[in-house]
Amino acid sequence: MGRFTYPRYDDRCGWNALLPKRMPRPSAQGEHRVKYAIIGGGYTGLAAARRLHTLDPNAEIAVLEATEIGEGSSARNSGFASQHDLKLDLSGTQLVHADTLNACLREGFGALTDAMEQGGFTCEMQHTGRITAAATPLGVEKVEGMVSRAKTLGVVHRFLDRAAIRQATGMDYYQCGIAIDEGHLLQPAALIRGLADTLPKAIALYENSPVVRFEAGPPSIVATAQARFLADHVIFATNAAIKNFGYWRDRLVTIFTFAGLTEALDSQDAANLGDPAWGVLPSHRLGTTLRRAGKNRLLVRSLYAYEKPLDLQHVHNALTSCFHRRYPMLKHRRLEHVWSGTTALTMNGAPRWGKVVEGVYGAAGCNGSGIVKGTLLGQRLANLIVTGQPQTDVENVYGQANWVAPEPFRSIGFHAISAVERRKAGLEM
Repeated sequence: MGRFTYPRYDDRCGWNALLPKRMPRPSAQGEHRVKYAIIGGGYTGLAAARRLHTLDPNAEIAVLEATEIGEGSSARNSGFASQHDLKLDLSGTQLVHADTLNACLREGFGALTDAMEQGGFTCEMQHTGRITAAATPLGVEKVEGMVSRAKTLGVVHRFLDRAAIRQATGMDYYQCGIAIDEGHLLQPAALIRGLADTLPKAIALYENSPVVRFEAGPPSIVATAQARFLADHVIFATNAAIKNFGYWRDRLVTIFTFAGLTEALDSQDAANLGDPAWGVLPSHRLGTTLRRAGKNRLLVRSLYAYEKPLDLQHVHNALTSCFHRRYPMLKHRRLEHVWSGTTALTMNGAPRWGKVVEGVYGAAGCNGSGIVKGTLLGQRLANLIVTGQPQTDVENVYGQANWVAPEPFRSIGFHAISAVERRKAGLEM
């Protein structure tokens, strides 16, 4: 079915660079016969592996990760996680499944915290809540709408004027915002490394083992450069990279996003960052995300690219501009780490997951919220495979991704919509 390709990052993940050096697991070698082969060692793949082991403890399970743990897409996000989706940015007609959705998110979040407790590792997780901030008149309208819905739903919140945002974050940049209690910040490279390094010993994890050939069975053939696996069941936990195998090409779009971490600030400069821990999301979806990272660093995440990364120097300059516009008093400070990461978007915001063909399953399209949602979908794929029972609550809440137009209409549409949305985002970029 062709050669499998995956995002090849020429940059090192900044989150991973902050951690002590880790010895990767050996790459796959030789011939193997397994019951379950999981392609992808991110949140979805590792959650599926853990759940399969729980449900089928005597089964042979192999996880194949293309790069080393901590350098893949799972470590390259902003580190926001939530066990509730308050839907303050949606109309009332879209709140019908709120209770079931939050039950699903609690399940995914609980799986992560259980793994941390059982494995005895931490990932700097803090319950910080989150701020949605507005820098434009359109953004102010959206924040005001979120405040109105928060009141209607009885959600505990605070409206933040410019002075309040300045006090919380050190930025005199945003006109207003809304702060809600729900939300956690964490170190994503520490989390994915901890999840991988505390897998049950019965689960074989192979790093630096990109799959180069796949033939659907059963049994299916999953081949790397130096190994071949015969598997009764295969899970693609590769997000949008599943398209490179010919699956779900009409449902997923690969988007590159970009982030940077400042150099470590001295105590005087770090005092300009406001409260000890906070995260700011933009009111516009193409805006810039910021958060305090540890005691003395700032993370800035912005820019989007379709299907391929941007020039790293251009990214570095753009992210530095985002940083310095918000913190002009820190213009003498630089970004020490800048990197790219991929996510999979869908037209309607729903994931694509479940059975692909006989013996082959997948999950993709978390639309930028893969830490908790990816964990949930990985667990539920394992349930589906072992029990054969439909996962109706997940199906009802998330649905399935809509059809996406083929090329060249897809890229033309993306760039046209992006141009319009960038103008709307304005100062929030």
